[in-house]
Amino acid sequence: MDSHPSPAAVLPSLDELLATARVVSLPLMVKFRGVTHREMVVFRGPAGWGEFGPFLEYDDVESSRWLACGLEASWLGFPAPLRDSIPVNATVPAISPEQVPALLERFGEVPAVKVKVAEPGQEAEEDLARVQAVRRALDSSGLRDSTIRVDANGGWDVPLAVSQLRRLAEIGLEYAEQPVPHIDGLAEVRVRLAGLVRIAADESVRKAEDPLKVARAGAADLIVVKAAPLGGVRRAVELVREAGLPAVVSSALDTSVGISAGLALAAALPELPFACGLGTVSLFREDVVRDALTPREGVLRVGPVEPDPDLLDRHRASPDREKWWLDRLARCHALLG
Repeated sequence: MDSHPSPAAVLPSLDELLATARVVSLPLMVKFRGVTHREMVVFRGPAGWGEFGPFLEYDDVESSRWLACGLEASWLGFPAPLRDSIPVNATVPAISPEQVPALLERFGEVPAVKVKVAEPGQEAEEDLARVQAVRRALDSSGLRDSTIRVDANGGWDVPLAVSQLRRLAEIGLEYAEQPVPHIDGLAEVRVRLAGLVRIAADESVRKAEDPLKVARAGAADLIVVKAAPLGGVRRAVELVREAGLPAVVSSALDTSVGISAGLALAAALPELPFACGLGTVSLFREDVVRDALTPREGVLRVGPVEPDPDLLDRHRASPDREKWWLDRLARCHALLG
């Protein structure tokens, strides 16, 4: 089988796709990206279950890659795994320091924690306090060897990124993810913080017309890859190979169905030097799978998942939201065709 088939090679008809499509709305533990519920579509094909859940603000072209990933999962299946378990980090949204200990308890023992920073409307001191709270919580739980990484989602400019990361480096950082939005800015931050903080590129890879440009520009020490926005596991594996940089596999606040694709990607990479950001099901109050993919002793097992019919019914989206998502799915299906 071709290791990198086009989406059209496994594209079912729209009627086939809609026949099993279920639109769900899942409650979150804390507000994330400004929402308290996460909406997505799950569907079943001959190879298993797939998920389509691009964030609401994404256009149809970008969203069609998420559908390609879901179709790979459900109609084609994943490449053979090279490992059967994946180390994962905890994720701390832009919450108050007081909320940090309780949230981290949901993840259990983890080798690393990713902390969201540069949240719109928040001040630099709030970021510092949140990261300090994470360090205290880890230390008090006997997890002093667990590392901290921060993710700014491109929310800083170069001077602020350099200033903030110098302060946060005193607490100890494994790396900083997408501190500034553009590749030339990433390259400048990387040079100015050389030897102090490693720089990871996320949006500059998955949202770029040329995802390899960041590697050619020497703008990152490592890249963050996500199966859904890159169009599937096979495409992401090929991107990592071409980039020639260490990779961290992450998720996009997916259900266990979507996380299973991220695990398949992490399992397929020849090297996996960092804990992966695939523990985000812990941010949901409920999932579509009974045995949800939440970390146990800092790892997740690789393998298929099966949504529970009762949970799909319980979390079915409202009729208007269901129509919105199925219309979106149809438009993206047409783009893939």
